Amino acid sequence: MSGDSGSKSYKVVTYGCQMNVHDSERLSGLLEDAGYVKAGQEGDPDLVVFNTCAVRENADNKLYGNLGQLAPVKTRHKGMQIAVGGCLAQKDRDTIVAKAPWVDVVFGTHNIGHLPALLERAAVERKAQVEILESLETFPSTLPTRRESAYAAWVAISVGCNNTCTFCIVPALRGKEEDRRPGDVLAEIEALVGEGVIEVTLLGQNVNAYGSDLGDREAFSKLLRAAGQIEGLERIRFTSPHPRDFTDDVIAAMAETPNVMHQLHMPLQSGSDRVLKAMRRSYRQDRFLGIIRKVREAMPDAAISTDIIVGFPGETEEDFEETMKVVREARFTNAFTFQYSKRPGTPAAEMDEQVPKAVVQARYNRLIALQEEISWDENKKQVGRILEILVAEGEGKKDDRTDRLSGRAPDNRLVHFTRPAEPVRPGDTVTVEITYAAPHHLLAEGPTLAVRRTPAGDAWEKRKGVAAAKPAGVMLGLPSIGAPKALPLAAPAGGACCGD
Repeated sequence: MSGDSGSKSYKVVTYGCQMNVHDSERLSGLLEDAGYVKAGQEGDPDLVVFNTCAVRENADNKLYGNLGQLAPVKTRHKGMQIAVGGCLAQKDRDTIVAKAPWVDVVFGTHNIGHLPALLERAAVERKAQVEILESLETFPSTLPTRRESAYAAWVAISVGCNNTCTFCIVPALRGKEEDRRPGDVLAEIEALVGEGVIEVTLLGQNVNAYGSDLGDREAFSKLLRAAGQIEGLERIRFTSPHPRDFTDDVIAAMAETPNVMHQLHMPLQSGSDRVLKAMRRSYRQDRFLGIIRKVREAMPDAAISTDIIVGFPGETEEDFEETMKVVREARFTNAFTFQYSKRPGTPAAEMDEQVPKAVVQARYNRLIALQEEISWDENKKQVGRILEILVAEGEGKKDDRTDRLSGRAPDNRLVHFTRPAEPVRPGDTVTVEITYAAPHHLLAEGPTLAVRRTPAGDAWEKRKGVAAAKPAGVMLGLPSIGAPKALPLAAPAGGACCGD
């Protein structure tokens, strides 16, 4: 289905973490720069790009299932192309074309900028183009980007990872850490603010290791403080840090920079020192809890979330109880919890003492129950507070039925609030009083206390006005491409790819 001007249409399907979502924004920008337009809801697109993840469970099954569903669509749609990129493409390489010979292009994590040229070459030569580079040629933030949001933006400050966690394959797929120059990062943020963005999230596989490639151990805290000086930037977040690199200067920068939000995603993975050692996580329980205590001393209102893996090889009941102990003491606002499953190519996949599925499930259920209780208790403490909420788009699935709108508090809690009489747009802010708490959201059922129109709301309105001509380019979830319906996607986790 080509556009009205004869341009080819595209869909980008994103699996996995925030880094992949941001990469998909770049892929969309590249394609639109090359003359493609985003496909509408009806008909089949001329191009489908899968940006894959190798970390999520059954990632390959999801990909090949959806590629299989596209095969008959491509047969009836002359000239349609299919491209597969991302971490799974970097890992599987020629396997993808062997299993799905109707795929036109396979590209890796280091060469997303080559996609338009590879598509053209595949069309001319009438055969699949597989190009996987082993190292980064150009930092991807230099590429054109079609941002998903008009009011909030991802900003990558580094790519790659220097850790060797035994459960994670990301370093092998994205390479060693490479840092952007601080001036380049700040220039990108300033440009985004100039376009109306008021919230940025700094991204890295191990975001607070920023500076290791620059020879400055305090580079990350300096970057937070410098970003805090950018006029018009109201909210700064970052994900995902590693406990090993989380230093006191970062805590001070968070506490002393007004527009750095008091929100922290700090992956635990396990509370057992023995399991942490087997994971090659370079911290122990005392170190982790010490960070939590320091953060709360500096920022008593900090909302702290985490990642936890249940059932890592060799995990005993005693090990699991150590994790439960940390959860009770840390009192996370929420936790992204995962049942361990083998990832081919990781050392953990070859370890002895794989924990039986039934045992893992039982432990997982106990952890979920405990965290739900803690999340609800922590959210109840928000009742009666007056908060400024950044109005979001698409966060409240029941908003139309309940006559509510939704958005995020400064600490990133999801808040549903009564729709004010005054018009309010995504990107604007409202001031409300919290009246009710659930484990995963807050309610403000009373009247809105204030509405503030922002440049971000203006940017959203402007984008909406030109949406028919040039809509946003990132698809989260699978597209409806012909029949049958595509397979569902797993929800993305809260941290970067490997939950560092």
